[in-house]
Amino acid sequence: MALIMTILVPGRTREPWLKAGVAEYVKRLKRYCQVELITVQDVSEQRPAEQVLALEGKALLQHIRPQHYVVALDLNGRQVDSPQLALDLNHWFEAGGSHVVFVIGGACGLHGHVLERAQQRLCLSKLTWTHQMARLLLLEQCYRAFRIMNNEPYHK
Repeated sequence: MALIMTILVPGRTREPWLKAGVAEYVKRLKRYCQVELITVQDVSEQRPAEQVLALEGKALLQHIRPQHYVVALDLNGRQVDSPQLALDLNHWFEAGGSHVVFVIGGACGLHGHVLERAQQRLCLSKLTWTHQMARLLLLEQCYRAFRIMNNEPYHK
């Protein structure tokens, strides 16, 4: 059964250099799994934050199926090193019927309903990154995790 990794985000990647980086890691990951990037409409930050969270959260949840293993990127999530992420990712694929969905929030974060749906919460860093940069960082770390899982060399 083919492994599928979905990255679910509000708003498209706008910066050309980030688009190029995302495309590069999607290409590298194709050797290990199918990568789906699903973008939902982001909501204007001129609205109240709770409204932004609710609208984006509803749109994100529409793409998550009951059988999916969901990992929310969350500042309060677990921080792991690369070898641990490799172990976790392997476990998540097993638990999710070979399909893992990573959910990255918009500028306001993720609604509580999305966090409740997630089986895991992962923190990439305590540093603040744009949600567009988080996409690239996540893809790079997943690529590194697959290299580790397959006993292939990776930059330490």
